[in-house]
Amino acid sequence: MFDALLLSIRQLGDKRILAVFVKSMLLTLAIFVALGAALWFGVEALIAHYFDASDSIASLIAAAALLLGALGAWLLFRAIAVAVISVFADEVVHAVEAKHYPAKFAAARDLSFARSLGMGLRSAVRALLVNLVLAPLYILLLVTGVGTALAFFLVNSWLLGRDLGDMVAVRHLPAADLARWRSATRLSRFILGAAGTALFFVPFVNLAAPVLGAAMATHLFHRRTVK
Repeated sequence: MFDALLLSIRQLGDKRILAVFVKSMLLTLAIFVALGAALWFGVEALIAHYFDASDSIASLIAAAALLLGALGAWLLFRAIAVAVISVFADEVVHAVEAKHYPAKFAAARDLSFARSLGMGLRSAVRALLVNLVLAPLYILLLVTGVGTALAFFLVNSWLLGRDLGDMVAVRHLPAADLARWRSATRLSRFILGAAGTALFFVPFVNLAAPVLGAAMATHLFHRRTVK
């Protein structure tokens, strides 16, 4: 895993990787701006219409709602960022394979935009739903001091490992072999997810975490032979 991380970091200067980073960041930012605007104007209109509040009061409540929404921004950022990188994953995987695994690169198949988008949307929905379902457990574990953070880390490591692993596997394995591959790589994918989740906790590094995660997943897939 450490070697995969080092190799991924060293390739961040690759023009193809940089292009994906810029595109994914701009798209992620645009999505957040759109969500923030929708939250602001939606709450403002709701308060003004149903509670007959003045414009200033409605704006104040909308600002408070936006602030509360920002508290969950980390989870939302992780879900949206991974969904976005799924759309551009082909470019990251291809860049890594072309440099380090040319034979595998030649044998890989491209995914359609529709399938990449579908994988990204499923990833985001799965991350949000699983964490929402487990929210009561997270709250109960607050009394332990570290239980909530640990549970959150473990759950999202599992989710992220699945998503990152699939980004590469679907390009090399037939659909019939995916289930067997997932079963045989549970531990390695969890470790991959743990490394990726840890990157999301590091300020500034978290911006590159989705790209690094996709690159690490590519290295790990090709360095592990499933019998």
